[in-house]
Amino acid sequence: MDYDPPALFGKRLIELRKKLNWSQEHLALESGLARSYLGEVERGKRNIALINICVLAHTLGVAPSALLDFGTPAPKPAKKKQSGND
Repeated sequence: MDYDPPALFGKRLIELRKKLNWSQEHLALESGLARSYLGEVERGKRNIALINICVLAHTLGVAPSALLDFGTPAPKPAKKKQSGND
């Protein structure tokens, strides 16, 4: 399985929203974000902006970091290859 942060974020958002028994529509009304936008975020189709992460966290009553807690460690980034022209 590939590491896909937008998809993982979307799954986490769904999890936190459902803990409150909220629909996407309710979250949209409470947060001021469009329901269609939230649907795309939950499906991992949008790369959400930091400001919107903070808006959603505030609306859900959690710290912004809670939305980024995917439960699995991020993979190590690949090392850059040396070009030899340094």
